[in-house]
Amino acid sequence: MSRDVHNGPTDETQARGTAYSHDADAGEEAVALQQLPLDGWHRARGGRMVPFAGYEMPVQYEGIMAEHLWTREHAGLFDVSHMGQLLFSGPGVDAQLETLLPGDLKGLSEGRMRYSLLLAENGGIHDDLMVTRLPADNGFETEAGDFYMVVNGACKWDDIGVFRELLPDEVGISHLDEQALLALQGPEAAAALERIVPGVARLVFMTAAAFEWNGNPLWISRSGYTGEDGFEISLPGDAAEALAEALCAQPEVKPIGLGARDSLRLEAGLPLYGHDLDLETTPVAADLGFALSKRRREEGGFPGHARIIAEREGAAIVKRVGLIVEGRQPVREGAAVVDSDGTEVGKVTSGGFAPSVEKPIAMAYVPVALAASGTRITLAQRGKVHHAEVVAMPFVPHRYVRKG
Repeated sequence: MSRDVHNGPTDETQARGTAYSHDADAGEEAVALQQLPLDGWHRARGGRMVPFAGYEMPVQYEGIMAEHLWTREHAGLFDVSHMGQLLFSGPGVDAQLETLLPGDLKGLSEGRMRYSLLLAENGGIHDDLMVTRLPADNGFETEAGDFYMVVNGACKWDDIGVFRELLPDEVGISHLDEQALLALQGPEAAAALERIVPGVARLVFMTAAAFEWNGNPLWISRSGYTGEDGFEISLPGDAAEALAEALCAQPEVKPIGLGARDSLRLEAGLPLYGHDLDLETTPVAADLGFALSKRRREEGGFPGHARIIAEREGAAIVKRVGLIVEGRQPVREGAAVVDSDGTEVGKVTSGGFAPSVEKPIAMAYVPVALAASGTRITLAQRGKVHHAEVVAMPFVPHRYVRKG
């Protein structure tokens, strides 16, 4: 079922979007938490449940390190049903979405998807998201040329509010609030999923298509948040447990929790909204220039265009960089980047020990003058000084499948 949200979320639904906690082990202020369609399944498999973006979600099953390495070597199944799944329809919907997103949506072919950004007037980022132009056969009972979008769970209701406020009434917005979303990630994901859903291996990175399994419609994209090959599967919530069981019956597949999802995405150099991205950060500072399509850069017409182009041409003050930290002690979000006098000049936004790299790594915003690879950086956290070096991201190579 989808919900027409063009008139905006109710007070009840706004209350669902609780504050996102990056450190899931730390917990959150007590709130009424929602349950995922797979809540009982996670618990039965030993998932340690924690508050996360307004939901109870599994942070780990057998351990973050083991789950991380299993995904890098085999295939991990992630429940990401907390994410927001939206449909956009109506005449000229691509042009209307381009007033808020800097990607070339008019030129996006059916079944193709694009990473993009929901921008604020100052050029800051409301959210980062994935958007796909739908073909006629899409399983959502919507028309060819409409758009399917996945937004971050912690800010989905804020995103819906922005879209509702700024898009004209002719654009229909539906929230697929009874759909589950599963992510199967890892080098053996394609082999495992192909046995269950024949034909899915023909997809390549950033493409999507409709499939069917046990009479249930599936919308499957070859994409993900780990840097590995993999798939995201949208399906009715009441079919999610049966599909999860079928997937985990494959020898390559194990369920994986939020802890490994975070360490995997950090190694892949992928930013996390609310930490590495926010309303004060532009796409240029975030090193997301690839999300600014050439036609859109030249034509403009999206929020913050003048500032963003000026920053691309040399006016940027800070930049998101990757860091390898010396020693074995990780630095965490909030650590200060300091100059030789101990003055704070930047900040770590994500950090932790990288199982595949076997070293502590981090992302930080630093002055542009310190952003070149090889630059030595000093970090300060909780009275301790750490030394780090700026390195190119990703920390581990992406292994996306770009050709059939």
